[in-house]
Amino acid sequence: MFDMSYRHDGDLATHMPPKDRADRIALRTVKFMRFFADKFFSKRYGHRAVVLETVAAVPGMVGGLLQHLKAIRYIRDDEGWIRELLDEAENERMHLMTFIKIAEPSKLERLLIMVGQAVFYNFYFFLYLLAPRTAHRVVAYLEEEAVISYTQYLEAIDAGSIENVRAPDLAIEYWNLPTDARLRDVVIAVRADEAGHRDRNHEMANELAA
Repeated sequence: MFDMSYRHDGDLATHMPPKDRADRIALRTVKFMRFFADKFFSKRYGHRAVVLETVAAVPGMVGGLLQHLKAIRYIRDDEGWIRELLDEAENERMHLMTFIKIAEPSKLERLLIMVGQAVFYNFYFFLYLLAPRTAHRVVAYLEEEAVISYTQYLEAIDAGSIENVRAPDLAIEYWNLPTDARLRDVVIAVRADEAGHRDRNHEMANELAA
């Protein structure tokens, strides 16, 4: 089960090279999405985080639903996958709620969130239904890109180009941060979550390939 206190102390730049054609398609799909995110948001990392987390909150819920249906269809134990995936979805939702407080997206960005969620939900639902291993690999590669984006966000804060504002109360409570926590502390916590999701989704993809 995903541990909310998890902090990733390993190599944050970890990348798992594609093992086969399906993995290469997953990676190219994510790189395609990254290209448009870079073009639209540039270095507005707070706003990028809002849209990123809107998409990132979808896979866990979809995967949890389809794993639930599979478990009851075949009358078998889910081996903890359902709860783990739902916990991942909830974690990503809290990322979103946090960065909405920080970035305060415009009406155009809120519209983009709605469109992006609708498109990605349908894409991911059918991908998980037909190719769950590839679906988990897509999420893992998305999380690899998320770790990169949050590292760049952190660098911008450290460089002074983004104000290190006070952390929202909900973030302080959720991650059990000090009462005087700042944006930098939130980004570090979120990045650690994403690294954990990255590693676990690569593991799930590998398990499904076995």
